[in-house]
Amino acid sequence: MDKKKPVKRPRMDNPPIGARGPIANGPLHSRPLVALFDGRDCSVEMPILKDVATVAFCDAQSTQEIHEKVLNEAVGGLMWHTITLSKEDLEKFKALRIIVRIGSGVDNIDVKAAGDLGIAVCSVPGYSVEEVADTTLCLILNLYRRTYWLANMVREGKKFQGPEHVREAAQGCARIRGDTLGIVGLGRVGTAVAIRAKVFGFNVIFYDPYLPDGTDRALGINRVYTLQELLFQSDCVSLHCTLNEHNHHLINEYTIKQMRPGAFLVNTARGGLVDENALALALKDGRIRAAALDVQENEHYGIHAGPLKDVTNLICTPHAAWYSDASSTELREMAASEIRRAIVGRIPDSLRNCVNKEYLTPSGFGESMNGAAGYNYNPMGIPHSTTLEPLSTTPSVLTPHSTLQDAPTHMTSKPESSEVH
Repeated sequence: MDKKKPVKRPRMDNPPIGARGPIANGPLHSRPLVALFDGRDCSVEMPILKDVATVAFCDAQSTQEIHEKVLNEAVGGLMWHTITLSKEDLEKFKALRIIVRIGSGVDNIDVKAAGDLGIAVCSVPGYSVEEVADTTLCLILNLYRRTYWLANMVREGKKFQGPEHVREAAQGCARIRGDTLGIVGLGRVGTAVAIRAKVFGFNVIFYDPYLPDGTDRALGINRVYTLQELLFQSDCVSLHCTLNEHNHHLINEYTIKQMRPGAFLVNTARGGLVDENALALALKDGRIRAAALDVQENEHYGIHAGPLKDVTNLICTPHAAWYSDASSTELREMAASEIRRAIVGRIPDSLRNCVNKEYLTPSGFGESMNGAAGYNYNPMGIPHSTTLEPLSTTPSVLTPHSTLQDAPTHMTSKPESSEVH
């Protein structure tokens, strides 16, 4: 008989907090409980929050693994992308008022349901724009110059005894200057990629129906108004969009047929944007010359367990485009600071990156998290931007992700850049 997985006992930096309700800050009072749902490292967050909150970690893969104390008492939550919070999951929390995604994408949270329950959802956009853009260009250069495959040949002991051997091994290396790079989603990262790509001699085009006229002229690049047109014109397609129900499998059997034969494909945004079965077939028959993916649809299982496992003209990296030592620290500091603003200020007025303001209702909040005056929701407020296993106070491994959305010929959601992931 299978044994039920034990719920991990929470570990906290402070004594248990009191019942739900207005909680004053300060050393002489109980402080609100903030939990990192799917990680165990709070070392960066702790200095920012320790004077206003009890900080703990859960190290959970689902809400079934989250301790009852957190479900009953946590007013703030931090989370990576390894746990999903559906409406049913969110309803298990009795005191939760804010969730901050440590990353830019919020596709693993039902933001509308959270708003209906009076829970603000925030993200951290913009923290790793340079890293993701640099990684994208690195992958593009590897596809064009076949550096990855040539380096592996040397590592495996292949002998290059003259130009004929080099020519044979490097077959398919292409010249960049004059080729067209098509960018799907000109958010923060898409823009950074476009600027970098121009330096290498690419003719850059983009598809993003939500940007105002003149964006193309400001950047000195060209705009197309349908995805089909972008795919038809591009020698290399790079995805920089969030994932939602409208653009799941944006690159599929049908849209691949609209691509220029022998084009390259790069995805540093979201794995779900690409139908991996269709991509595998296109790579094997040469319809797509080669592809580079930093994200996959089922990252828990890895590349060797899916349809791409036998594909040779493919580069896969482990959802690491967002990472640098600097961006990792910056990301976590920004997420913790958003939680702090919620505790010492008012929700959502004090928040910088609340993504579900339109779903929040005045009845969702009776008071601020620190016991100040009641919740004040302004539906005409200024626009907002989109984009911790057992409870404990010790550090954890980070793994954020990327962002944007769109449908084959039109987008129905506001695009975002492919930060983090």
